[in-house]
Amino acid sequence: MLRRDFIVSSAIGAGWALCPKIVIAQTGTSSKANPGEPSLTANHHPAKYYKKLDAGIVECLLCPRRCKVSDLERGYCGVRENIAGEYYTLVYSQVCSANIDPIEKKPFFHFLPGSTAFSIATAGCNMNCKFCQNWSISQFRPEDVNSSEMPPAECAEIAYDNKCLTIAYTYSEPTIFYEYMYDCAGEGRKLGIRSVVVTAGYIEKDPLLELIPLVDAIKIDLKAFTESYYKDICSSELQPVLNTLITIKESGTWLEIVYLMLPGLNDSPKEISDLCDWLLKNLGPDVPIHFTRFHPSYLLQNLPMTPLESLEQAHAIAKAKGLHYPYIGNVYGHDAENTFCHNCGDLLIGRQGFQITKNKLDKGKCPACQQIIPGVWA
Repeated sequence: MLRRDFIVSSAIGAGWALCPKIVIAQTGTSSKANPGEPSLTANHHPAKYYKKLDAGIVECLLCPRRCKVSDLERGYCGVRENIAGEYYTLVYSQVCSANIDPIEKKPFFHFLPGSTAFSIATAGCNMNCKFCQNWSISQFRPEDVNSSEMPPAECAEIAYDNKCLTIAYTYSEPTIFYEYMYDCAGEGRKLGIRSVVVTAGYIEKDPLLELIPLVDAIKIDLKAFTESYYKDICSSELQPVLNTLITIKESGTWLEIVYLMLPGLNDSPKEISDLCDWLLKNLGPDVPIHFTRFHPSYLLQNLPMTPLESLEQAHAIAKAKGLHYPYIGNVYGHDAENTFCHNCGDLLIGRQGFQITKNKLDKGKCPACQQIIPGVWA
């Protein structure tokens, strides 16, 4: 059996086994049991987007945290290390989770419906969301999670061999494995494989603009529409994510948004109304937004599951505000999983969970009224 065949046979299903052992990485924590010893290994790959400061300190320019990292220490994400004034990523080609998923699972509803994506992740994240469903890889350092080496060319070959139309960078936070994602997307292009990014959007503008030409769609997990929520629940900031949304939209790259609704924290009608006003003004009516049900997880297991009524209310608010494609997610069989023509209301794409039950689109148009439906359909 070829090594890549073994990787895929091991990955398909629930993904690779994970083995978290330690607490969440924090800014400036030492990476060595004995500080002062050199620690450059084969797993250290040169990082992009940093600058050198005095006294051997480097400043990371990849995300809005702009971590200032001393020698033999790491940034907040726990996967970028300063060695003698040079910055390195520790997760290049170090895949800890891989699977072949329906594109609808990402979720993308207006991008190659019914296709499959070869989904990969490494350990680490530059946020700390208290509700994270993938905390067992996102909130741990790479040495504390089981991983397998998968160079970019091999990643693209696996996607190609398994007839996946895309590589999806997902599960954890693709921003922190930026260099690997960038190279995988480039290798995928050589084989006709597209790339989609599933991200929280907490990234600086320059690296985002360099990445965009190599990827075909981006889904942003918009956590809330208040700075207080981002600070208290995600240990980050809202405004950089809003800036990311605008940059992606202006680039012409296909964009979808997920808004995970947590009861009592980000689901008030006023917040949803304010969010929809912002989306309409800054992104226009055609960007799909998925209002998604929360299931208790990680540090918020005391919260109940999102009531269906809250999701339906958010969906109704979005429609009333003039957004063309609001959806309800994580509610199997709900009518708001389906895609309807925003002009005549005809049912175009039927879904049950991640499965397509019908697709009536005709070359990206509604067959009933010939309305062009925004998306990437072929």
